[in-house]
This record gives sequence, C-alpha cells and structure tokens, in this order.
Amino acid sequence: MFEHCIWLNEPAQWRVDGDTLHVRTDLKTDFWRETHYGFVRHSGHVFGYRTSGDFTASVRVRAAFRELYDQAGIMVLVDERTWIKAGIEHSDGQGSLSSVLTVGQSDWALSAFAGDPGDFWVRATVSDGVLKVQASADGTHWPFIRLCPFPTAASYFVGPMCCSPERAGLEVAFSDFDVTPPIGKALHDLT
Repeated sequence: MFEHCIWLNEPAQWRVDGDTLHVRTDLKTDFWRETHYGFVRHSGHVFGYRTSGDFTASVRVRAAFRELYDQAGIMVLVDERTWIKAGIEHSDGQGSLSSVLTVGQSDWALSAFAGDPGDFWVRATVSDGVLKVQASADGTHWPFIRLCPFPTAASYFVGPMCCSPERAGLEVAFSDFDVTPPIGKALHDLT
C-alpha cells in the first residue's frame, strides 16, 4: 500500500522496508488549531493515500514514546482546517489513546489503553458523514474509541501520522497499512 502514498510534511529520515514504513520525526512537529494554546501547527508527518470517497483504513504502529506529546497513529484530512488524528500520545508520563478532531478548531480526548501503547493498531472508518475510530491491542479485537460527525467529501487523505512537538527523534514503525471500502460493521462489533 505504501507505494501509493505521498508525504504531507516529509521527514528528513524515513524509509520503506517491505511492508514497513520507518520514520524518525523532525524537530517540533505537530498538528493543532487554536484551542487553549492559541497557535496553529500543521507540520506533523503523514504518509497518505487519496481515497475516492468513504473508506476504512487501518495501520499497526510500533514506537518508543517517551517525551511529552510524542504521538503516532492515523490521520484523515479533508483540508488544513478539517481533520482528525488518532492513536497513542505520551501525556502525563504515559502513553494514552488520543484523538484530536479539528473542524476549524481542535478538540482533544485522552483515555487509558488496555494494551501495550508501544505496539497497537488503529482503524478509521468514514461513511455517510460519520467517522468511527477504533484501537486494538492485538489486531483482532477492535473496541471503538470515538464516533463523531465528519464532513462529507469527494476524497480524503488518510495515512500513518507521527509528531513530536517537544523534540526531534521519535522513531516509529508503521505496518499492515490498508485502505478499503467502508467495512459497515455495527457500532459495537469488535472484529
């Protein structure tokens, strides 16, 4: 799948080995719009695929999170003011499930992850103006972490995302990246 992807904010150090994308984040990279902090950042790294409408996308993420706001997961963009990023973020001394929905301004939600935050899967489904985000500790069971309205668009830019707002050098390995038509499962279907 990575052969069909392009960079938004290409990092200085990255490579693809087989089906694995290895990234080392650049200095002070992030995605954020205004809320609380008052600033706008659109400098994080996304290796994205352009869809032709609604979709389901998933990716496995392995990273050694250690500094405040280190983050990696998946991102879905319509444009610079309309996007979501979801995955693991290092906050308050631990890796937590994190999602930031931005429609003009960013929100931020954190919760505990029942698994190894250094090795997880994340999945996003956009269908009929609704976005569902799921996270998995094993790639088999997929509890949902967020359900929200999301703007309908002719296409979306979706792919693995990573940022390190306080430093450079977060090393992330992304694998098993896939984009398909929306899976259409029930809200609490864990498969």
